[in-house]
Amino acid sequence: MNASTFSLIFTGVILNACAQLCLKAGVNATGSIALTRHAIWPAILKLSTQWPIAVGLLCYGLSLVVWILGLSRTDVSLAYPMLSLGYVINAIAAWYLFGEVLSMQRIAAIGIILLGVYILARS
Repeated sequence: MNASTFSLIFTGVILNACAQLCLKAGVNATGSIALTRHAIWPAILKLSTQWPIAVGLLCYGLSLVVWILGLSRTDVSLAYPMLSLGYVINAIAAWYLFGEVLSMQRIAAIGIILLGVYILARS
């Protein structure tokens, strides 16, 4: 994978991670969503007024475009595992932004993911 292809793939991963973080920020503002017949429409209306939700959906759309560009230049068997970098980015960002716990087990898992991506990128 050359540098420009990696940049596209990594940009797609970053945008996807940003989308997840924005969606989480949006639902943090609204609270837990009940999946009952009477509560779903008010929840959808409440979510639709949250700007982080809109930004998250925009990031998803942009990540899709960038991802397609990246896939047009490399094998999916090489590109798809790179999405696991999103787990690393989100775990660290969620710890920093939302105060989520980053236990030793999670840190070890992040290390394993990074090692796997490194090995894959070198192939």
